[in-house]
Amino acid sequence: MQEARLGDVVASMKNGIYKPASEYTDDGMPCLRMYNIDAGTIVWRDIKRMKVTPQEYADYGLHEGDLLVNRVNSRELVGKAAVIPASLEPSVFESKNIRVRLDTSKALPKFINYQLFASGSKHFANNAQQVVGMASISQGQLSDFPIVLADIGEQREIVAELEKQFSRLDEAVASLQRVKANLKRYKASVLKAAVEGRLVVPEATLARREGRSYETGEQLLQRVLDERQRKWAGKGKYKEPIALSGDYSVQLPDGWASATVDQLGNVQLGKMLDKQKNTVGTPCLYLRNINVRWGGFDLSDIFEMNFKSDELERFSVRAGDVLVCEGGEPARAAVWRAKRADMKYQKALHRVRFDGAFLPEILVIALEHLAKSGALDELYGGSTIKHFTRENFVKLVCPCLRSPNKTASLLKLTAICPSSAKSKRRLTPTYSARRRYGNRFCKGRLLVILPLTARRINLNNPSKQCYRRQRMSSAEPIAAMPAYAGDWCQPPLRLRG
Repeated sequence: MQEARLGDVVASMKNGIYKPASEYTDDGMPCLRMYNIDAGTIVWRDIKRMKVTPQEYADYGLHEGDLLVNRVNSRELVGKAAVIPASLEPSVFESKNIRVRLDTSKALPKFINYQLFASGSKHFANNAQQVVGMASISQGQLSDFPIVLADIGEQREIVAELEKQFSRLDEAVASLQRVKANLKRYKASVLKAAVEGRLVVPEATLARREGRSYETGEQLLQRVLDERQRKWAGKGKYKEPIALSGDYSVQLPDGWASATVDQLGNVQLGKMLDKQKNTVGTPCLYLRNINVRWGGFDLSDIFEMNFKSDELERFSVRAGDVLVCEGGEPARAAVWRAKRADMKYQKALHRVRFDGAFLPEILVIALEHLAKSGALDELYGGSTIKHFTRENFVKLVCPCLRSPNKTASLLKLTAICPSSAKSKRRLTPTYSARRRYGNRFCKGRLLVILPLTARRINLNNPSKQCYRRQRMSSAEPIAAMPAYAGDWCQPPLRLRG
């Protein structure tokens, strides 16, 4: 390997063609723009076509093996490049790109392209000039891009090995995406089983086996209603909560009951945001729609607002309260279990506060099942932006049960249903992984990854494996990348009906 500059292996460079919008036509020749270069390859999407003369095609035509480099873009994207494949139909390129033709006796286009992909973004982000909000590079700056060179035979071996490893990486990502899709379907089936009483043995069945009594769902509901009326201290006559309609009928496990959200707890929207009115009072942290996730809270971005003395208790959040999104992703909900007493909430959220022994997590599970299965769509208001209004929310029917096994049911549900956010994070390093491998291959510093154990993956952490890292000398053969989850992931479990 020896250090060089891109200009040392270039036969020619040329900026692209510019034409006014009137020259673009549906039956013209494809013109590749900066949007058609992504992750080191040509992406055939949103293709614009223009009228091109034979002489213009001779000057601006793209041929197999040409490098197309983006010269004007945002600072983090300027300098991205791709090799023109043999399969590309006759095309030209726009003025925001540079065509680079190499002296193929000195360097292979794919070998140079991998180096541009691996380190071009960082290099040009530090060296590009800023023009009207966009960064740009010149042919001279592109010629000064540092590269490493090897003899043509070694370049071919490196390119072939890189393509093999990237192909395996693509297969691994596809496998992880299949795992993620299976997890989503699996979680949907677990949620359905939970609200239908098929996740654990019903308390009624256990009570009969053990010859003891138990509190039925109807008894629990009546106790909740009696407790609410006893504690009520409002003005005027006590108003009965909205009950189930007379024609409502659904099959439930023995010992369960159905109840409306209004029967189980008190539903209240939070405080309206108004900068002009909220100038006095006690500054307090408050929860917004974005802070509520399915089954939990993201407290990395908390705002503060003034609350008057008569609002401190009214908009308080206590342990056991359920916060439900009114807009955004309607019905997204979580149980507040933190012990801090100074947290409030805004009007984009419903707060459900329960009066009796009802377990709040049951409502969250029911909401997630109904929301993700589409059963709540007809309850959402708004023509363009969906809203889960209080009027519709309080009428929602939820299972009502009292059972020592309900906690075990919730723990089992949590254990086998990892969040989709974690699954997404497992797929995000792919782009940077390609860059790292390309950089280490081209510079002779490959970091080999060898699996210690090919153990089967559990559903809690489908992408976790143990690896040891070792530096590879030039005399060692190149080791294959493991196939990751595709070979080792067990199929989703089946629920008993």
